[in-house]
Amino acid sequence: AHHGWSGQEGTRFQLTGKLHSSVDLSGPHATLQLEDESGRIWHITMSPPRRASRSGLTEETIPVGAEISILGNRNSNPQSFEVKTVRVIYDGKNYVVYTIRIDVVVLAVRVIYDGKNYDVYPNRIS
Repeated sequence: AHHGWSGQEGTRFQLTGKLHSSVDLSGPHATLQLEDESGRIWHITMSPPRRASRSGLTEETIPVGAEISILGNRNSNPQSFEVKTVRVIYDGKNYVVYTIRIDVVVLAVRVIYDGKNYDVYPNRIS
C-alpha cells in the first residue's frame, strides 16, 4: 500500500524523545514509536523497509529507551500524534530514510556561469 504525504502538514516538524518501541521493518513502511517528555506516544512512519535498511536503520540499530530525534511532517489532524519521517537521529548519526524529501543545503556562495559571477549570499563573500 502506498501512503502519500497529502495528510501531512507542509512544514517540517522535529521531535525528540525516547524510543518506546523498536524499529519495525515488517510492514509496507518502517515504523517506530517515540515517547516525548510529557509521556505522549508518537507513531513514526518512515520509508519502505528496504529504503530504511539502506540508510543503516535496522531493527537492532537503536535500543528501546534510547534518546532519538526525528524530522518529518506531522499529521495535519492535531488530534493525531503521527509523523511521516524523513530522518532519524540517534547517537550523533543521521539515518536519512527519505532522501528525496530532505531539503538541499546550499554549500556554494558564488556561482560562476558563462564567465560571470553570481553571488548567492552576497553578504557572505569576502
